[in-house]
Amino acid sequence: MAIHAEGTYTNGTLSPRLRPGSRGNPAGNGENAQNGHEQVANVEEQTTSPADDGNPVLFEAFEWNIPTDHKHWQRLTKALPNLKRIGIDNLWLPPGSKAKDADSNGYDIYDAYDLGEFDQKGTVPTKWGTKDDLVALAKGCTENGMGLVWDAIHNHRAFADATETVKVVEVNPRDRREDITKPFEIVAWSKFNFDARKGKYSTFQYDKTHFNGTDWDQRTEKRSIYRFVEDGKDWAPDVGKLQGNADYLMLENLDYSNEELKQEVNQWGKWITEELDLKGFRLDAIQHYSWNFANNWSQRLKKTVKNDLFFVGEFWHGDVKVLHEWLDNMNPEFMLYDVPLMYNLHKVSWFKEGFTLQDAFRECLVVTRPKQAVTFIQIHDTQKGQAMDTPISTSFTPHAHALILLRRDGHPCVFFGDLYGLGAPFPLPPSCAGKLPGLLLARKLFAYGPQADYFDGRKDTVGWVRHGTPEHPDGCAVVMHWADGEDEETEVLRQGPRVKMDVGRKHAGETWADVLGFEWREVTVGEDGCAEFMCQGNGMACFVRKEASGTERFPVSFDSDFAGLLE
Repeated sequence: MAIHAEGTYTNGTLSPRLRPGSRGNPAGNGENAQNGHEQVANVEEQTTSPADDGNPVLFEAFEWNIPTDHKHWQRLTKALPNLKRIGIDNLWLPPGSKAKDADSNGYDIYDAYDLGEFDQKGTVPTKWGTKDDLVALAKGCTENGMGLVWDAIHNHRAFADATETVKVVEVNPRDRREDITKPFEIVAWSKFNFDARKGKYSTFQYDKTHFNGTDWDQRTEKRSIYRFVEDGKDWAPDVGKLQGNADYLMLENLDYSNEELKQEVNQWGKWITEELDLKGFRLDAIQHYSWNFANNWSQRLKKTVKNDLFFVGEFWHGDVKVLHEWLDNMNPEFMLYDVPLMYNLHKVSWFKEGFTLQDAFRECLVVTRPKQAVTFIQIHDTQKGQAMDTPISTSFTPHAHALILLRRDGHPCVFFGDLYGLGAPFPLPPSCAGKLPGLLLARKLFAYGPQADYFDGRKDTVGWVRHGTPEHPDGCAVVMHWADGEDEETEVLRQGPRVKMDVGRKHAGETWADVLGFEWREVTVGEDGCAEFMCQGNGMACFVRKEASGTERFPVSFDSDFAGLLE
């Protein structure tokens, strides 16, 4: 869930990690014979092989408009072997707790302990299925060597069971720090009794002491933003700065100055991690509640339940400096989605603001803090019809995915709609001309080791080489071209854009080919370890040696009919 506007970018060109290096040109004489421009490789200096982590990929295993038939967990369970086969390691699940009704995607959460087990809000299953289905999915993940990442809603609760009288002030919606009334009383929906659950898993019940704001007065039926003032309540100070203070987002806003609440949410985290054998958590709307609580909560779970838990926060802002400010408060293993990178790729794909391939990594988290960046092209918040709708040009989707999947830095997240397509009301086929499974498998098999970037020639053509590791020695060479046509050279388009790159003398004499099938021409590596790698105009290619282990698995066959998995 996200409601925030994109930030601004400062001027600049390539990030320091991508600027021309001073180590000379491994391509020989410094010139591309076909295009007549210099290509300088910026090779990461490494004296030892980096750890081989298997190139993990997070998969957002839902989209916003999936039909409500309560069988999503069942279909995901059926899909697990195929997802694992192409390189998916962990599934980011939607918030699967009981929410408003049987059609809710879960972000308007009612009872965090009800995973589709109790008759509440007019339904036993959630939109996604029953708890039994969810437990079966968790078991299937374990059997397939995969993990589940749970979408945790710590900011609010919704659709209470009863009202209470609460003393409040009304605040300025544009600056939540400004009170615009004197204290008065409203009737707020703040009592959560969970009668149907009858205390199973937890006897905790919410009341007005556990909240500090709401947006509805039942007495007057007026919608505004009300801050609770009983017992000296105020907004949390350690939150984002949107609208002065970003503590309040929607519905009944949780107050993490309350010790009972903190203990309860800590207990829930332990319970659900053990109940589903979770691999990690995605923390929704993280700038809207206490960073101190979020950090302590995640660290507590790592110490008491699982040391290897993965945590990523949704902080929707386009300015990487704002993300840095937040991460400075968190433990160094905590991650954020790289929203600035996503905006960059959007601009490159539509040729906005003069952005070219050279600008793809301008001022983004994967460059400045690569170990804390979860990279993505699209998620449910950005698909068509959503508040943060940020389309990527269809023709650019292979390029965009290659830029997050086949490079060294960042932890990539792939969207359900890109792999399986989107249904009504805005139907779209799978992205990358159906070759996203191939890109994922290429990452799993070949995108390892030191990285040499060739980002210093034509603004519309870039390339890079991954040199492999002892565990995955083959490596790969990626080239891509993207231009709006205004400055194109006829000769470049006729012969195809080319980048001369050094894959290493150990590969001399080998024949390399594009495993994705976008480019049909093969290349032969010269005695000096160099070759000119090409792609089609406005295309991309991923070259590996023809005899490399795993090339027989291409082209990749993948069943993208998700709805038909139970038929």
